Amino acid sequence: MPDPASAPGMGPMLWRLAPMIYGPTVLFALGEGAVVPLLPVIAAQLGADVPTAALVASALVVGQLCGNIPAGWAVSRIGERMTMIVGGVLALGGVAGMLFAPSLPVLAAAVFLIGFCAAAFGLARHSFMTTRVPIAYRARALSLLGGTFRLGMFVGPFLAAALIAIFGDENSTVWFFGACLLATIALLVFGPDPEDAVPVPRVRRSSGDSRLAEDTGEPVTGSIPVPERVGVFRTMWRFRGVLSRLGLAAASLSAVRSARQVVLPLWGVSIGLDAQTIALVVGISGAIDFAHFYASGQVMDRFGRLWAALPAMVLMGSGFLALAFTHDLSQAAMWFALFAAVLGVGNGLSSGILLTLGADVAPQDDPAAFLGSWRTLTDAGGAIAPLLVSAVAAVVSLSVATGVIGVIGLAGAAGFIRWVPRFVPRTR
Repeated sequence: MPDPASAPGMGPMLWRLAPMIYGPTVLFALGEGAVVPLLPVIAAQLGADVPTAALVASALVVGQLCGNIPAGWAVSRIGERMTMIVGGVLALGGVAGMLFAPSLPVLAAAVFLIGFCAAAFGLARHSFMTTRVPIAYRARALSLLGGTFRLGMFVGPFLAAALIAIFGDENSTVWFFGACLLATIALLVFGPDPEDAVPVPRVRRSSGDSRLAEDTGEPVTGSIPVPERVGVFRTMWRFRGVLSRLGLAAASLSAVRSARQVVLPLWGVSIGLDAQTIALVVGISGAIDFAHFYASGQVMDRFGRLWAALPAMVLMGSGFLALAFTHDLSQAAMWFALFAAVLGVGNGLSSGILLTLGADVAPQDDPAAFLGSWRTLTDAGGAIAPLLVSAVAAVVSLSVATGVIGVIGLAGAAGFIRWVPRFVPRTR
């Protein structure tokens, strides 16, 4: 792994190129964040009932889940920038499909395509950071990357509300997403390429472990020379140990994060709160989450990855477990607001953890194929959690479902304790 001291000028250069590094992610996330809350509404306009509208909205997550491995293949062969350009163009096709969809299957296919392209954007920037950011501030750089996505998803719904108030049409948000994609593509095509501007340590495979490489001290630009590209599925098999251990712990974190977005609104409805109060509580929790996104990177870079992952998981796991026992209390609304805030803190402190751990354990000479597998695993955890909450709540109760998520969070914390020191040893 490259020595952090070998690239002392990387920090200022990273900030100088921030618009090109973080800008495409912000633009894509702003557009996506504006559209996501209105997917059920757009589906309902085509005649969908509530379950069908939920199915159409879930196509976004399914598309992202399915897109990670192909995105890893694309980044390995055509590079981060070209993958994002192709993804942006294809996403424009998804936007056109949403605008002019004659039926629900076409709308679902368009939403799936947008999710597929979102995976390409996420993986391309993840791969860029893995190969080019020194380990000394890798976590802070990746926490900022996670924060740019949080910014888009946090601000996007407010922009959607403003657009609907101005134009009186839900499709105005889809047009806005299209404008964001056009700006993203223009930025990628005509802006300076960070892959050329940011030097990368030349790495050489070590004889003992393909993940470890020696820094020769010679900076290079552009594509990284790779002796052999082993492919996505061979990479999955080669790294099955870390994926089945640390990867599962990471998937549990993704599951707890995703469950929070489902449990909090359902809990508010279950205890009899009105929609405005629920929106206020969830909004405050989201604001707390966003306010803490950079703290995670600071902690990971200064004290180690476990010092951020463990508090985040313990806070969220304990918060869900405690919330599960408050449903029938006289002050249920107060406890709901309190634990929503606790979950917001825990989720904010987890910003960038999955990105950083994936970057730490990826092969440094050609990380894209591994990161495709890593992100597929973590996205699968996020996709399964809402289904688990719904199933347990339908069979038993929402309180039990919430408690199950809490147990998953604490089990994930134990997994991080066990596997982070093994796979991500401290380097300084």
